[in-house]
Amino acid sequence: MGTLQKQLSAGNLVDAHKRVKMSKRVIRSTKAGVPIVRAVERAIALLRAFSSERPRQTLTELALSTSLDKNTTRRLLHTLEAGGLVEHSEGHYALSFGLHELLSAVTVGGDLRDIALPTMHRVAAETSATTFLWVYQDGFAVCVERVRPPQPTVEVTWSPIGSRNTLNSGGGPLTILGYLPPEKLAVALEHPLISRTPFSITNPGELQRRAAKIAKDGYVIAENDFVVGLSGVGVPILHPNGDLIAALSISSLCDHVKSIVEADGVKKLKMYAHAIARRL
Repeated sequence: MGTLQKQLSAGNLVDAHKRVKMSKRVIRSTKAGVPIVRAVERAIALLRAFSSERPRQTLTELALSTSLDKNTTRRLLHTLEAGGLVEHSEGHYALSFGLHELLSAVTVGGDLRDIALPTMHRVAAETSATTFLWVYQDGFAVCVERVRPPQPTVEVTWSPIGSRNTLNSGGGPLTILGYLPPEKLAVALEHPLISRTPFSITNPGELQRRAAKIAKDGYVIAENDFVVGLSGVGVPILHPNGDLIAALSISSLCDHVKSIVEADGVKKLKMYAHAIARRL
């Protein structure tokens, strides 16, 4: 487990740079003629620099990952701290409970999450794998729910609820990639694609071919592309007309996922995804 966590942590600062670039590209997608408030944009970049892999960072680290000078970074952090969104202790900054309080007002995936949750608990219990629910938003996969199994084979601590991932790695994000219409697929592939491991695909052409295969197969098995040693299986939750609603995925150690797949795990996961879709 320690090795897996180290692999996940490797290159985190590089990933932070990419996350900030991605957030800026999303922010730029505003209504024509409506100007961007630069200070707010910078504050958002700072908030997005935090992650489950890097929850506590120094002023220097945050300035580097956001490409802001230290004075600007310090002023913004002080303002965020005064607003209850950031806390400062022993030379490190972290997101505060104030952000958690805002989570209850988030509407993305709300009804879907409530409907899917009982099924997700069943999947997690039957597979002993962490179960995720993903939706597409602005070129990314957003985790809107995750369920830890009663007896996990490995502690999957990444991709917390609310996290955004590029669509080039992981069972859920890749499933979404496979079911996007061409115009949304093009948007997703314009974002900087994070290479989390040597097995992550970052070539747009190769990802387009992977997307076509996922759509044809109706599922995806993602191996070692998010964390070396882990695999994921993802299936779509589809509207009766075939449009993508969300993706349901599981993640665990490679050998454990292999045993799940060999025991008709993909077929069962599809069945559960269909059951969720019927109740929507």
